[in-house]
Amino acid sequence: MSTPSSTAATPNIMLAIHEKKTTPLDLYRPLRNYIAFTYSEREAANLDDDLQTLNDLRSSATSATDTLPHRRDLLQNYHKALTAVESRFPISPDKDHINTVTFVWHDAFKNKQKASQQNIHLEKAAVVFNLGAVWSQMGLGFDRASVEGRRQAVQAFIAAAGAFAYLRDNSSMKASMGSSTTVDVSVECAGMLERLMLAQAQECVFENSIAKGSTPGACAKIARQVGVYYEEALAALSVAPLNQHFDKGWLSHVQLKAALFYAEACYRYSLELHEKEEIAEEIARLKSGASALSEAKKSSSKGAAQQILDAMNKLEANISRNLERAMKENDRVYLMRVPPASALPPLPAFSMVKSMPMSEVLDASKEKMFASLVPDNSAKALSRYTEMVDGIIRTQAEKLQQGSELTRVRLKEMDLPDSILSLEGNALLPTALKEDVEAVQISGGPAGLDAELQQLRDLRRVNQELLVQTEELLQKEATEDAQFRSQFGTRWTRPQSSTLTKNLQDRLNRFAANLKQAAESDARIERSVRDHSALMSILDRHPIESALPTLARPIMSLDANEDAIVGALKQSLRQLETLGAQRAGLEDMLKDMKRKDDILPKLMTSTGSYEDLFRKEIAKYDPICEDIAHNIEAQEQLLLQIQAQNDEFAAVFNIEDYRASCEKSYKQIEAAIAKFREIKENINEGLKFYITLQDAITNVKQQCSDFIMTRNIQCREMIEEVQRKMAGLSFQDVRSKNSGAYNYPPVGQPHQVQRNSSQQQTDPGNVPNPFPQTPYYQQPAQQPGYSQAPPSYAPQQPPPPYHVPAAGGSPYPPQQSQQQPGSNHEYGQPAYPGWRGPYYNAPQGQQPGSLPRPPYTVPSPYPPPHQSGYYRPQ
Repeated sequence: MSTPSSTAATPNIMLAIHEKKTTPLDLYRPLRNYIAFTYSEREAANLDDDLQTLNDLRSSATSATDTLPHRRDLLQNYHKALTAVESRFPISPDKDHINTVTFVWHDAFKNKQKASQQNIHLEKAAVVFNLGAVWSQMGLGFDRASVEGRRQAVQAFIAAAGAFAYLRDNSSMKASMGSSTTVDVSVECAGMLERLMLAQAQECVFENSIAKGSTPGACAKIARQVGVYYEEALAALSVAPLNQHFDKGWLSHVQLKAALFYAEACYRYSLELHEKEEIAEEIARLKSGASALSEAKKSSSKGAAQQILDAMNKLEANISRNLERAMKENDRVYLMRVPPASALPPLPAFSMVKSMPMSEVLDASKEKMFASLVPDNSAKALSRYTEMVDGIIRTQAEKLQQGSELTRVRLKEMDLPDSILSLEGNALLPTALKEDVEAVQISGGPAGLDAELQQLRDLRRVNQELLVQTEELLQKEATEDAQFRSQFGTRWTRPQSSTLTKNLQDRLNRFAANLKQAAESDARIERSVRDHSALMSILDRHPIESALPTLARPIMSLDANEDAIVGALKQSLRQLETLGAQRAGLEDMLKDMKRKDDILPKLMTSTGSYEDLFRKEIAKYDPICEDIAHNIEAQEQLLLQIQAQNDEFAAVFNIEDYRASCEKSYKQIEAAIAKFREIKENINEGLKFYITLQDAITNVKQQCSDFIMTRNIQCREMIEEVQRKMAGLSFQDVRSKNSGAYNYPPVGQPHQVQRNSSQQQTDPGNVPNPFPQTPYYQQPAQQPGYSQAPPSYAPQQPPPPYHVPAAGGSPYPPQQSQQQPGSNHEYGQPAYPGWRGPYYNAPQGQQPGSLPRPPYTVPSPYPPPHQSGYYRPQ
């Protein structure tokens, strides 16, 4: 199949943005007067060069005489200079500000419209807009017929997109707050121009992909993203305030480009579909692309670029040729139903470009212009003082942190305050072990395992009943076939059921083996629960701390001073807690003092040595530092006292034996948790196994029902044939109708009935179900067959074991909705996720095969039940 190039044969026409125009403006004199008035004439003279440089930058940046790269650099440098001006020179109509500077800028798209503001925000917004415009012109100027030219164009367009994105996010809102403004620097216009530049950058990437011979699928994704960007730009152009601001040529260009690249994506995607032989979707995609092109050309204005129209015509010809070929192949070979365009999923798209961040390009943090307006010596002095304060804060914070850590480690070594809490009946588990126990109890604990075991048993019973029902279906059909074969002898030429259901029987046998093995696994789980119920019962204790040993008082005491020992130790622990709270308050006081410590006014007015001022200011931190030192010293003395008291406490209350008992309890709880988790995992694995197996058995049962329906249709037709032969009728048509033997396809394949205009020929392997089958688990009122006795014209023959249907009647049960089974899903891969019916708890009179809803939620899709090795179905 040929894959002719479409839009990428020659580079398409693109758009560049014209720069905004301004009026000449002198910044030198107003800014110099402000410096001389606010600071000094000497400072103004020192900054004379910076002022002249700023004036020259504006003059050069607003003229169009330089090359594009040079203009780009001028605009970037001028924007950095404006950032330095903004933080040092207040420009506004206020009488105390620089109120003699008015910036005037014309709209880039409607030159007669202009904005004039006495603030620097309009100036910065216009400079950023022109920066994006220059980059767009650079992108348009590169030779896109070469690989390098396309790469350079991509970089230029994404830089332009970054400039317009920066304008939208940073400058547009500020510029729009002035007394007058223009649409071109609005948030809406900046966003639209960013989308347009990204579209053109992505289009260059698409051209490069076509030139490199990328796969149709990759080209389709890139082309679709081009269309998405153009569609976003078109959406912005179609609403206020842009819909009345741009001429129709812009709207027509963007509209045609959006349709062109949507159709291009459909065309490229159809090539990939053709390789996969997905003819139906290929035809639908080609029709969708052709329709988009046709509608776009009808709605385009007369001023639309002829180059774009030529590309659309060429693409339309390619689409028409492939569409005609695909439709012929579908009519002759595939015979697939073509889905409507509304039913198609969205085309995949992949963006290869993004707006260039402007934060680094326009960063003015290293700009030295007007840096001396803040006295350098004062700034250095302030920085040095700040470093001194930071050193004090850092040193004292480290002392406080070390004191708290020392307390925590020493108390843990002495097993405090846990031993005191245990004496009072408030024993504590280690944090990690406590969390594990809570997780077990939240999941139901050992007491909840019986209910889950009952779920296993119920699910196993449901599967067994489904399996029996399915086997009975096949056995019933085989019995009926044997009866007819015995009655009619050689006239009954239909193949035996056993030859057609071998595959189904084999699968049912495997399911039976799986159920047997699963039952053995269930028994092992139940034995494990019984054997370890005593071990796991500790996890049902609420609270779990009640299962821990308690620290008991000594049975005999010589001086009865136990209460005094415990009271003294508690008092010392409370004092230690108080010292810890004081340390936290001291650290907060340090940080608060630093936050309020502003000596800049003192530095600016100081006439003496900075060192004297520093010593005076630093001295105010000394009281807090002394309090911290006293706190650390008092804590050390108190820890020594607590150590001595705890040694006496441990000797009286036999702490060593208590600790050994606690460790034993911890190990018992850990062992119980481990065993519970093991059993829980095995039960969950069993639940997943039975749910997945039920899907597989249900699928096979549906296949058996379809097979039996087909056999019933064939049985009826063969009975009619035998009746006519027995009555001595002419069988000329019958022989032509049943000239071939019955051929059965594999069970579970779709069945079809082929009919001609004069007679019906039934292929047993391809019989459709003109009457949707009654759900297989409902017993019909009577056996399928005929409702009347055979005709009276054959009295010499014994009455056959079937009934002739009444005229106009149907031998099938009334039509009912029947969901088609999943398409050949094997065991372990259910046709669809979820539960098929209510959880089984069959009351009296419940129809066999109905499945109750489970009391739990099963994740979807099911993982194969043999992953863990516990259940291994065949």
